[in-house]
Amino acid sequence: MSKQDLDKLLEKALGLPLSPGVYIMRDENRRVIYVGKSRALKNRVSQYFRKNGRHDTKTVLMVSRVREFDYILTDTENEALALESQLIKQYNPKYNIKLKDGKNMPYIRISLSDDYPKAEVVYTRRSDGAKYFGPYSTISAAYGVLKTVQKCFKVHSCSRVFPRDIGKERPCLYCQIGDCVGPCTGKVTSEEYKEIYRQIIMFLRGSFSEVKKKLTEKMEYLAEELMFEAAAVYRDRIEALSKVWQRHKIVGSPDSEHDIFALYSDDAISCIAVFFIREGRIVNSENYIFTPDELLNESDLQSFIYNYYAKRGDMPKEVLLNFDLGEEKEGLEDALRVIAERKIVIRTPERGESKKLCDMVYENAARHAYQYKEGREADESVLIKLAQMLQLEVVPERIESFDISNYGKENITAGMVVFESGRPAKSQYRLFKIKDLSDKQDDYASMAEAVTRRFERAKAGDEGFSDLPDLILLDGGKGHVSVIKEVLKNMHVDIPVFGMAKDDYHKTRTLCTEDYEISIAKEKQVYMLVYKLQEEVHRFTVSKMRASKEKSMKRSVLEEIDGIGKEKAKRLLSHFKSLSALKSAPLEEIKRVKGISEKNAESVFNYFTAEGEEGK
Repeated sequence: MSKQDLDKLLEKALGLPLSPGVYIMRDENRRVIYVGKSRALKNRVSQYFRKNGRHDTKTVLMVSRVREFDYILTDTENEALALESQLIKQYNPKYNIKLKDGKNMPYIRISLSDDYPKAEVVYTRRSDGAKYFGPYSTISAAYGVLKTVQKCFKVHSCSRVFPRDIGKERPCLYCQIGDCVGPCTGKVTSEEYKEIYRQIIMFLRGSFSEVKKKLTEKMEYLAEELMFEAAAVYRDRIEALSKVWQRHKIVGSPDSEHDIFALYSDDAISCIAVFFIREGRIVNSENYIFTPDELLNESDLQSFIYNYYAKRGDMPKEVLLNFDLGEEKEGLEDALRVIAERKIVIRTPERGESKKLCDMVYENAARHAYQYKEGREADESVLIKLAQMLQLEVVPERIESFDISNYGKENITAGMVVFESGRPAKSQYRLFKIKDLSDKQDDYASMAEAVTRRFERAKAGDEGFSDLPDLILLDGGKGHVSVIKEVLKNMHVDIPVFGMAKDDYHKTRTLCTEDYEISIAKEKQVYMLVYKLQEEVHRFTVSKMRASKEKSMKRSVLEEIDGIGKEKAKRLLSHFKSLSALKSAPLEEIKRVKGISEKNAESVFNYFTAEGEEGK
């Protein structure tokens, strides 16, 4: 950036009001590269462009790429914090720290408004009055918690819906062996089942002592009434929960309740570790890795914690930090108070047991960062070797791979998967439904259309396609490479293209240009990287095609029903989630679907009732 450009930006910044708001930094292509917020825009934004400004290396790099900025005024700092979060999700700026997209992170959902509640793993947190726990860092972690709950509280894990399915079938195996209280038998009332789930909710919040107290009171009452068999059920539940609780490490007094955030950072990587302490025990922990580009100043850390709790909802009495938020601390406490509807204390301890806990979490963050770097360094060496073998000018940090899948000449799909630093970047996968269909299936033309649309979207400024690859790998041979090279040449795009040529066993042993092949069979790590890419692009493309085919077939079945067209079929499937659920649904439930008339509902119900009668 020239001195003249810097002076212009400073002049504009000095003209900003001393009001709360959000600022949006843009590069020479008007692409959003950073979003920030401040209680006093003039002071914060002007700091970036002052000659004597003290900035870390990451901030200096970001500022060097700024060519203009916009701003939005808000009434309060809390509004600015919420707007900043919204804009970061919208633009995905390069230099902002980001939590994983909630769409890919699982929650456990429990709705006490249902007659017979059920704990289930979901990927979307809705404002539907249900209780949500999470998000969990992995799907296996979420299902691990779910299985613990089902085992300890003996609630149903089958797909039956109650009270609809009470008494319809014989009790499942879990009920027969005593691992489920058996709502299917009708012996457990709706209120009794809800009470079990109230205890589950307390347990998931970390209130083990409260759950144990309630269970003990119930057990003792039943024993006094000489209902020893029922009392034994509660005794077993207490023992099962106690075993689970005792696995958690004790780090504090029984009344201590904290979440602890610790930041480790070096020139190559940063890691925030979060530990959850409930009743003096570590009940869970998570780690978040950030790249060297992502800024970690006080404002960014404030935003990270705010967004963290905006997703989770569940908050402790106190939040401990191993870093200082400075003047951002007060604003964060105010924002968290709004979410929690109670006071949340945030502090950075300097001595005592709390300081030791923060140090322990910091050591965990440092260890996780070290392990992550070791893995990344191994990935980097593979990419360097690949670059050498293909004689690339740059190390292929971002690789995009394309594949084609079809069923019939009118349903062709192209898939694009992305590997960044040698690992899948699933949020950046893309699917293209091929539009220009000829009388015959043509893989070359289909792939050409997909690649063309991918780079047209990038040229149009679509943020979802803004990052360009260092290397393109096609699931195909020399013919595919030749076609795609011509496409890129016509679009004035200069990116290396190779095909993943398969052998007689349908495995990629060579990478090819339009003229020659390069064997990768003897380079084990390079081979494994290419193999993973090939398998992943094939899996992604085929799975999406199958899902589309299944959806289409379900709709076609519904469209056979009098009065049900494409749009109404879509509404029915969206409401019931599956065709089997719709088939077994009562008439009144079908009538409740938005956009479905009473006559439509009767037609659907009668159609599947008649189908069931014919099958008997």
